[in-house]
Amino acid sequence: MTVRAVPVVVIGAGPTGLAAATLLGQHGIETLVLDRWESVYPLPRAVHLDDEIYRLLARLGIAEEFAAISRPAHGLRLLDRDLRVLAEFRRGADLGRHGHPEANMFDQPQLEELLRTNLVRHPTVTLRGNVEITAIEQSDGGQVRVRLTDRSTGETSSVTAGYVLGCDGANSLARSTIGSTMQDLVFTQRWLVVDLATDADLAQWEGVHQVCDPVRAATYMRIGERRYRWEFQLLSGERAEDYRDMTRLHSLVRPWTGDLRAEQLEIVRTAEYTFRAQIADHWRQQRLFLLGDAAHLTPPFIGQGMGAGLRDAANLTWKLAAVLDGRLPEHVLDSYEAERKPHARSMITLAKLVGTAMTAGGDTGSALRRMLAPRLHRIPGLSNRILDSRTPALHRSALVDRGRLGLGLAGRLCPNAPLPDGRRFDDLTAGRYALVTSAAVTPALRSEIHDRGGVLVTAPPGTALHRWLRSGHTAAALVRPDGTVQRTAPDPKALCGLLRAPSSYGRFRG
Repeated sequence: MTVRAVPVVVIGAGPTGLAAATLLGQHGIETLVLDRWESVYPLPRAVHLDDEIYRLLARLGIAEEFAAISRPAHGLRLLDRDLRVLAEFRRGADLGRHGHPEANMFDQPQLEELLRTNLVRHPTVTLRGNVEITAIEQSDGGQVRVRLTDRSTGETSSVTAGYVLGCDGANSLARSTIGSTMQDLVFTQRWLVVDLATDADLAQWEGVHQVCDPVRAATYMRIGERRYRWEFQLLSGERAEDYRDMTRLHSLVRPWTGDLRAEQLEIVRTAEYTFRAQIADHWRQQRLFLLGDAAHLTPPFIGQGMGAGLRDAANLTWKLAAVLDGRLPEHVLDSYEAERKPHARSMITLAKLVGTAMTAGGDTGSALRRMLAPRLHRIPGLSNRILDSRTPALHRSALVDRGRLGLGLAGRLCPNAPLPDGRRFDDLTAGRYALVTSAAVTPALRSEIHDRGGVLVTAPPGTALHRWLRSGHTAAALVRPDGTVQRTAPDPKALCGLLRAPSSYGRFRG
């Protein structure tokens, strides 16, 4: 049986696929999501996201729900092998530049449940689970056919799509279909990941604990009311199977659990992960795109693996919606890989550096860490840089007019700053193009911005947006629907012509 054609098929209902489908649904784009599982995959995986990704969750419409299942982390501690504090970088209780806490711990199955439930708000999006994707076929410039099998009945069918988003994970069929291969960025480590639950209070500092030990590096964090996560680097010859029960596992976690008896600790999951640093050599072939783990794998040391996939979704979906509506030419979709691939590579490189700093150097490395780490806070600006969640600017593309030297605001995210009326930037712009300016605006220009479907955001002196514009040595910035600055200019009138006539933005549903 062949299902009728749809504009977009999303393969994979993990966080990346669900975010992409929701964003497309907000623009009224008919979207079919296909997933192997009937419901949420129940085991814990990702446990951290920053304020930029929290901001994206707010755009998806689940900020309040996420707040109820997450808890802000208090910062980062670097510990030696005896758990003595080498350095501490605290986060305050204030909200970050994106309007949300800068470090947030959560349980991925709970987040995915929120994302699935939220889909019902978008009638153009359909989620079909319990299907196996058997083939993806596309002809030159034509529609894509996705062949699938119902895992409960064995019935085969197919669906044709204008575009397919491959959010199907590290073993991606979409990636193999387009002939893309993973480039190894030279980082491989085997780790034991442990999730435990207990009603007892461990009385530990509620930030991330990084144990810097070349023999047994480790990470500890509290991720819920009664949930805790540990990660331990596996030694040669060790396997996750060695730690399936508390007999041996208890000795690893005891430095944090203290006098708690083994029977007071419930094993939620133990699993072996090979932390890798990889990136696909190309992310698109015609109408088939790669997102999330299908396109890149990030070591977990900076907690950005899941966030990278959600950034992919935010970057691509508004462009795809605009192309489908005829407001942007199809060639702008090339900007997705041009912008996201260098950014993902930069974040993978940073994660590698942090992982190496934790684990490398043997006894000499440990001695250097003991000597240098307590002095890190004395380096001007370093504490802010370690805790700052700002990520690199996007590279120049058809939709980022960035200078060759990379200076200025183009390619960077506009802060979700508070406005004089009490709202924040995202509340006003609601997924549309915005022209932010500190210059005077004539009634004629204000009317033209409105007629072109844009939002005018004024930045009076003394406001956060005014300071932001001044930091970029400009008086006006054109901000894309994903929050990225496309171009700046000293005169807002010079940017108005880049706004596209309204269509689906008029029916954007947050």
